This record gives sequence, structure tokens and C-alpha cells, in this order.
Amino acid sequence: MGFSLSIILSNSMKALLYCFIGLTLVSFMLPEKHKLRIFMAGDSTMQLYDSTKTPQRGWGQLLPEFFREDVEIHDLARGGRSTKSFIAEGLWLKLVTQLEKGDWVIIEFGHNDHDKRKPERYTPPEDYKRNLIKMVNDVKAKGAFPIVLTPIAMRSFDKNGHYYDGHGAYPGKVKEAAEQTHTPIIDLDSIFGAVVAGMGMDSSKALFMNFGPGLYKAYPQGRKDNTHLRAAGAKKVAALFVANLKRLHLKPINQYLL
Repeated sequence: MGFSLSIILSNSMKALLYCFIGLTLVSFMLPEKHKLRIFMAGDSTMQLYDSTKTPQRGWGQLLPEFFREDVEIHDLARGGRSTKSFIAEGLWLKLVTQLEKGDWVIIEFGHNDHDKRKPERYTPPEDYKRNLIKMVNDVKAKGAFPIVLTPIAMRSFDKNGHYYDGHGAYPGKVKEAAEQTHTPIIDLDSIFGAVVAGMGMDSSKALFMNFGPGLYKAYPQGRKDNTHLRAAGAKKVAALFVANLKRLHLKPINQYLL
């Protein structure tokens, strides 16, 4: 009887051991939970800033607030860059090298491309369009998905207080590049421009780095910058981007939005 009982107990322990080993092996074999990866290529209006040193924000900095936690957002935007200099400095190649199938890439340039004062940045409209097409094609070649954006609107008002678009031919070239490559586009120039125009000359300052003296320690004399954003402006642009992303019904990226 004692012998039989010991055999039964031994077999039971073996069964439990085999079950434990099996569950452990299965846990190693199961794939990790997939995270959606988003890469951002752009200029100072998109990039990350140290919030302890400046009130300036890039709208990419606020974008994580609109996505689930299982989304990785890699903001590789860099201040002062145009499509020309972003490619020439190897920043674009660095981004593309990291891409994997199924990633998403948000591309927004234009502010520095039209700056004729700085030849290392200046990109004529047709070259700007060609650069955008190259970027789109590079992304697609990696099995990833590009979204192109027109440059965000600036705070541009004439002496009579009427808003005007300060980007010239460049937003139109983004639209042409998107059409030729069958790429999703979000026209932040027009969309954000409508917000700026609607707020008017004075109220719209709250979106930008345009303020009087004594408000921020880093800027004791104040600042009059109608291109770069403060937190309110960055959050507004990010919200506009997300709202229009939803209208494009792109899968699976829209499934990760809050």
C-alpha cells in the first residue's frame, strides 16, 4: 500500500512539473504585445523642448496625450531644418534606418525651406516637392506608412488686422506630392490658420511665443515670435492633427487614439 501511494504521489508531482514546464515554454513562445510606433520628421514647430527651461513647445511634444499607452512616439524633429538640410545632415537616413514594417512616419517641413536668407536651408518649391516625394517613397520602401503635413500656420496679420497665409507656394507643393504618391495629407496650414484668424490679432498671441516682459524667467524682456508655439498652441495643433487623422479613417493607427 505504501509503495502504491508513493507511486501515485510521484506521478502527480510529475504531472504538475510537466504542466509548469509547458506553461513556461508557452509564455516564452508567445509574442510580445505589439506597440504601434510613430516617427516624426520636421522642424522646430514639431520638436521636443525642455519644459524646465522654456515655455516653447513643439506640437509633437503634446501628441502622446492623444494616444494609448501602447504607442511609441519618436519625435526626431530638429529645429532649423528644412527638407534639404534634414536629408543632407543624415537625419533622414537615421530615421529611415530605424523603420520597421508597419511603422508610421509624420512628415512636416516648410518653415525653413522658404528661407532664402540661409542657403543651407533654402529649398526652392519644386525641390521641396521632390524631397517630400523621396521621403514618402523611402518610408513606403520599408513597409511603413507616411503621412505628409503642410507646415503649421504662422501668426500673420497685416496692418489692418487681417490674417494672411505666409507660406507662399509651399503648402501647395505638399498637396501635389501627396496626390502624386497617393499619400494621406493633413493641411495644418489651413486648419490651424483658421484658428489663428478666428482668434484675431491679439488673442492669438497666446498660442505663440509672443508675450510681454516679466511673464517668463527665461525671457525677462518678453518675445515677439509668431512662428513658434507655447503649450496652448502646441496642444491645439496636436488636437487638430488628431481630429483630422480620425477623418482619414486610417487603420490601424486610428485604433490607437484615445
